[in-house]
Amino acid sequence: MSRLLPIVVLGLLSAWAAAAQAPEQPIPFSHAKHAGALKLKCKMCHPNPDPGEVMKIAAASVCMQCHSSIKADSPAIQKLASFAKNDREIKWVRIYEIPSYVAFSHRTHVQAGNTCQECHGPVETRDVLTKEADISMTGCMNCHRAKKVSNDCTFCHEARN
Repeated sequence: MSRLLPIVVLGLLSAWAAAAQAPEQPIPFSHAKHAGALKLKCKMCHPNPDPGEVMKIAAASVCMQCHSSIKADSPAIQKLASFAKNDREIKWVRIYEIPSYVAFSHRTHVQAGNTCQECHGPVETRDVLTKEADISMTGCMNCHRAKKVSNDCTFCHEARN
């Protein structure tokens, strides 16, 4: 028996487990297609308005700039077009969420040279997203330690009186 077989099986099981954990989204979206094959930049679909804490998800009208002619007959794109036409927000199911008691800025992290993949995993290879990276306090502290960034409590949390 090949020594590679257990590794292949483990990889397939991991992919299956990740797909099983993926929440159902209101409209199917492939990061592998958009960020991977088409090489669209994250910020095209995830704008970072001032003051920079949160990355937003583009409105359906932004998607329709391409999809008015690309795959326009697809049921999913027709659903997307309906959201755009009626100026309705798509209620995407969140994968990651920073607790409200953590002071976090996407802009600060990006300006410091961090990549989206460091916290969100290799999304450009995924058709569906699951939580892959550790954004717990331990995960963040490990990253700060590795990058020689402060782990002082008040660096990420407001001082309490």
